[in-house]
Amino acid sequence: MVSHDLSAPAPTAPRASPTASTPTPGTPSPPTPRTASARRDPYFDNAKYLTIVLVACGHAWEPLTHGSRFATAAYLTVYAFHMPAFALVSGYFSRSFDMAPGRVRRLLTGVVVPYLVFETAYTLFYRWARDDPGYPLSLLDPWYVMWFLLALFIWRITTPLWLTLRHPVPVALALAVLAAVSPDLGGDISIQRVLGFLPYFVLGLTLRAEHFERLRTWRVRLHALPVAAAALLTAYLVAPWFSAGWLYHRGSVTGQGAPNWVGLFSTPALFCLALVLTACFLSWVPGRHLWCTALGAGTMYGYLLHGFVIKASRFWDWYDHPWLHTALGELAVTVAAVGLITALCSAPVRTVFRFAVEPRMEWMFHRSREETGTDRASKGA
Repeated sequence: MVSHDLSAPAPTAPRASPTASTPTPGTPSPPTPRTASARRDPYFDNAKYLTIVLVACGHAWEPLTHGSRFATAAYLTVYAFHMPAFALVSGYFSRSFDMAPGRVRRLLTGVVVPYLVFETAYTLFYRWARDDPGYPLSLLDPWYVMWFLLALFIWRITTPLWLTLRHPVPVALALAVLAAVSPDLGGDISIQRVLGFLPYFVLGLTLRAEHFERLRTWRVRLHALPVAAAALLTAYLVAPWFSAGWLYHRGSVTGQGAPNWVGLFSTPALFCLALVLTACFLSWVPGRHLWCTALGAGTMYGYLLHGFVIKASRFWDWYDHPWLHTALGELAVTVAAVGLITALCSAPVRTVFRFAVEPRMEWMFHRSREETGTDRASKGA
């Protein structure tokens, strides 16, 4: 089953006994809640929750980077891999997307409709908060965090194409390089970011459960510690002069004051750096059920909703208090960001906002053959 990447049920690796009855994709009867829960892999739920925590922390840290070298180092380190990890996990959960009616319906209700709803909501929020009633609504120019939903739609709708290629990752990386060296590509549909993060999504399409299993060994975890420490130290050393814009992929390299040809080398280099740090991160993701595991099913809610709070903090100058720019204040901001995103991923919030993030909208679609067959089978039973 394919749902949107951040709240899709995470299938477990095949560990069931040979005699167990294992449902296959396309099974007519949907699983009961207990069965669906049992099929979730806590590793991926934990990974999704921890990734969205990094997203929230990165957004919360940004105002602190203007006066704190350590905050800048943490910010650069997280931004070097957290969105690549986001895209990679999204690709992993998009592997079965094949344009079947049921999957297209879930793409529309799980990505397109939330994009339309929240892009409109963010525009209205900006008009109200900035007293700018004329601020335009543009569905082709996503505002703030909304670029990822638009990118996810484009990536997923092209999934069958990527799965037909023999070497899809090099092709996707070539497109990312092309975007990096093309200052005239334009900003519509966030095309620079769509192509800049495309290789990570395509790589996720090629991964299998055993690839993640190889990361979850103590040997890899121990090697990950000095690598992560080296990345943080390097970020600390370059913090005074390195621009985080290199990690955003919002435009070509000329926007960073570099000549076009630099993109031929910077894009593959940043791709390799992101993969190394993502592997380090994923190696330390717990594989057992924790208090936060259930929150992994609600990360799309946290992603879409936390932007209102983050933008409110900028609009109303919450960071103007000098204490927040002390070591203790930076810690408080981090705790607040973790608490906020955790609350927004929780079950009560998901219940309230399900109409906008995961609308059912049966009235809009023809019933699939699987559903029709299920109804007939139940009547004949």
